[in-house]
Parts: sequence; C-alpha cells; structure tokens
Amino acid sequence: MSKYKIKPFSKDRLKTYSLHSRDSKVTIDDFARVFSPDKPFSEFIDCLPDILAGKDFKSFLERMEMAKTMQRERVFALGAHVIKVGLNPVIISLMEEGWITSMALNGAGIIHDFEIALAGHTSEEVADKVKNGSFGMAQETGELLNEAINSAESKDMGIGEVIGESIENSDFVHKDLSILAAAYRLNIPTTVHVAIGTDIIHFHPLVDGKALGLATLRDFFLFCSICENLEGGGVFVNAGSAVILPEVFLKAISFIRNKGKTLENFSTAVFDFHHHYRPDKNVVKRPLGEKGRGFYFVGHLEIMIPLMAASLRSL
Repeated sequence: MSKYKIKPFSKDRLKTYSLHSRDSKVTIDDFARVFSPDKPFSEFIDCLPDILAGKDFKSFLERMEMAKTMQRERVFALGAHVIKVGLNPVIISLMEEGWITSMALNGAGIIHDFEIALAGHTSEEVADKVKNGSFGMAQETGELLNEAINSAESKDMGIGEVIGESIENSDFVHKDLSILAAAYRLNIPTTVHVAIGTDIIHFHPLVDGKALGLATLRDFFLFCSICENLEGGGVFVNAGSAVILPEVFLKAISFIRNKGKTLENFSTAVFDFHHHYRPDKNVVKRPLGEKGRGFYFVGHLEIMIPLMAASLRSL
C-alpha cells in the first residue's frame, strides 16, 4: 500500500460535452484537395490547405496581386544565396513580368551576379582556399567591380545602378543571366548595402573606402525613398538575407517615419531555409503598422522561390 498521504485525483463526475458542439481550429473545409496535373497551376494553389503556412501563402499571394493592381511597391531584398542556388532566371522573369518594382542586395550579391555574367560560374570552395590565402583572389572580380564602384560618384549613381550599367554595357557572355544588368535594362531601382570588410573585393588593391562608402550610403537613402512608397498596400520580401538586409530595412522604416511619413499599410514576407531572429523581428514583426501583416515561409530557396514565382504567374 502506498505510504503517500496525497491520493490520485478521481475521474468521477468529470464534465463532458458533445464533440459536435465544440469549436475546432481545423475542419474538413480547410483540408487540402488533390491537384490534377492536367489542370492550370492556379488550381494547385487553391488545393493547398487553408491551414498554417498554406493559408498564409494564399494570403501573401493575394497581397502581392493587390499591390501590383494598385501599382504599389513590390520590393525584393535578396541575399547572395538566392543567386548561388541558380535562381537568377526566376528573379529576372519576375522583374520582366512586373512583380518586382525594386530590389536590394548585400555586397556578396553583386559578386556572385558579376561572376555568373562574366564566367558562367561562381562560389569557390572557401574551406580549401582560405587555408593557403587564395580565397577571394579572383583578379577580374576585384578589379572590375571596384573600377565600377569607384566611378559611381562621378556618375551620380549608387552601387546597384553602376554595376548594372557596367554589366549591361559589357561583352560578358552570360550577361543575360545577370540580375543587376536586367534591373538596369528594365529601369528597376536596385540598391546594394555593404558592410565593409565582409566581401572579397574589399581587400583588392583598387578598393577605395570613400567611393565604396559614398555609393552604398547613396543606395541606403534611395532605398528609403523606395520603402516610403510601400504605404497603401505595398509588399517587402526578404529572401535569404539573415542579417544585413533586415537591419537595413528596419533602419529605413524608422528614418522614413522620423521624417513624418505615414507607414501603416504594407505587408512583409521572409523566405529562407531557417527561421532567423533578425528577419523575424526586423521584417515580419517590428516594422509593421496597424494595417500590415507579416509572413515567414521556411524552406529551401531553390524550391520556395520558383514555387512563389509560378504561383504569382498563375494569378
């Protein structure tokens, strides 16, 4: 016999109710439906369950469609990983079809985009190269990118525009796959936000700290002007940037509001293969106004971005 003084609770006189009378968070009306491959892709979206991320994804697409209809900004902030996993053709198609009205990149983004345009390949094996000091020492990358950046002030341009112009006017074999060249050709404002010391071109002999700083600072204030136009139903999408671009976005929103501008009605979304602190706080939650909504979609970019593009194209 147990020597405990306290006894187990009795199940007698438990109050129950009918399952049929209970409110539930999931009903069969919310269930997924089987998609037939002979149907239009738009029906695939309709077949997603109206539950959690499935419901959020549909809502995100609706907000993107509305922003395009109302001609509000659709800003895409792209981490370099988007380029490294081969998504340039997808991003360029979204630009050409009017889904992207402006873009922001970090410093690594221009490097990978440039190397794709010039050589058709990018992304070296860092672990091997850093051991002998050869990491980041590609001559053309450091030389040509720094030459373009050093000319930005005289051209009254930021980094995004001057690199786009340089690639678009070059004889690079693969420039048709350059996001920056496409943005320049399509007149889509593109900003580049650099943290000095983070990119391989920063230790090249041609690097000029003054030119680099002035050009990226110009891009920041251009980015602020772009984000001001999110008001009224615009959408800001952060894809694959865990630190730099979410931080830049948060500061831009604060700067705009400090100047007396109202930012209450815009939406944000993050696409990334991990759930990161800064994108969650600085993109999805902190910046939003009273009428805004934030989304966070976790999954491999090489799958999620083409899925998003195909979904938008089917609307």
